[in-house]
Amino acid sequence: MESQIILILFGGFLLLMFIGAPITVALGVSTLISFLYLDENPIKFVQIAFTSVGSFPLMALPAFILAGALMEAAGLSRRLINVAESFAGPFTGGMSAATVFACLFFGAISGSGPATTAAVGMLMIPAMIQRGYGRSYASAITASSGGLGIVIPPSIPLIIFGIAALGMPAPPAAVEQFGQFQTVSIPKLFIAGFMPAFLIAGSLLLMNYFLAKKRGYKGSSEGWSARNIWCELYRGFWALMAPVVILGGIYSGFFTPTEAAIVAIFYTLIVGAFIYRELSWQKLFTALETTTWLTGRVLLIMFTATVFGRLLVENQIPAIIADGMLSVTDNIYIIWALVIFFLLFVGMFMETLATILILVPVMLPVAYSVGIDPIHFGVVMVCCLGIGFQTPPLGENLFIASGISNISIEKISVAALPFAFVNTIAIFIIAFFPEIALWLPRFFGY
Repeated sequence: MESQIILILFGGFLLLMFIGAPITVALGVSTLISFLYLDENPIKFVQIAFTSVGSFPLMALPAFILAGALMEAAGLSRRLINVAESFAGPFTGGMSAATVFACLFFGAISGSGPATTAAVGMLMIPAMIQRGYGRSYASAITASSGGLGIVIPPSIPLIIFGIAALGMPAPPAAVEQFGQFQTVSIPKLFIAGFMPAFLIAGSLLLMNYFLAKKRGYKGSSEGWSARNIWCELYRGFWALMAPVVILGGIYSGFFTPTEAAIVAIFYTLIVGAFIYRELSWQKLFTALETTTWLTGRVLLIMFTATVFGRLLVENQIPAIIADGMLSVTDNIYIIWALVIFFLLFVGMFMETLATILILVPVMLPVAYSVGIDPIHFGVVMVCCLGIGFQTPPLGENLFIASGISNISIEKISVAALPFAFVNTIAIFIIAFFPEIALWLPRFFGY
């Protein structure tokens, strides 16, 4: 029975994707056919789907999307970029290094890779081209750095992973063999993402330095100016305070991630309307329109992907896959290598949030079986899928950067390969050394 369900579920999904059906349709139709094959009541399909989008933590998703859109409209993202550029100064490849820092700053507000790429790229790609950077290089470094938006907290994919993993408790055998695993919570996932995000940013900066030196991309001839840095810090003070307010409130226990997202919206509205005075009614409506479109798209995917995942779990398919992998090897490093390469491959073809919802029920049991902490696994999974934003054919960041720079995706993809390579090395380091992700949560008593 299980083999027949696997064939119908995955076969139907892959066939529909191959003929060009939207991922939501592919997930929903293949799952519904499987329900009918199992003689399940179709009403159950609808009940599971509605339950999946009714959780309180999920409210953080549209709220963080709106906060990111408002921050771009209110001028906060531009000020963050100016601060990053003032620190880059005469550093070799200074403008592109500033792009990495700017993506790190903006990612700590928006939680979205494409939003980070769009907000930073609109300002930095033209500026880099004007300073003599190649169009393909300027676009590639921006698309690659935009992936930091889903690793640095608050991260929308980490929220989705947390929601998906909460329904996957550690099996008794895993608890007995390896001890009680940490419970999966969104604040814990957030704080675990900091050091991996900085490691990936560091790998991008290192590769940028070597490539910029080779290509002759020099920094500002004016050198570092303490006065300029101070002025930009002063002008960008309220923008820099946004991640401090959001993350500080979460980690101090003042409010939950969902409440933090609401606080971020009101903070941005106040700063944009009364301090920077750049938030007009037109920009506000544009931000709301963007949020509605993105949220609807994400929730539709969640709607069908959750039912898809539930069907997998109910039919013991994750356990079958876990046993299959463990029959090949029980070496944790080989398991990690298989998982990472698989996620990198899947990330090239599938949308990130759908990938998380589909694969968490399949792969988390494998992680439990070899003693991998679910928090550590979640961070590595999101880091791997972050590379998917910069690799074709799906790579959303590539499309955004291509639209801004008016250069073909093929040229950007080739230029982005060195950054994807160093990011992959960084991910293996994060996977093989769990303390990179787990030290901060333990330090803060999570």
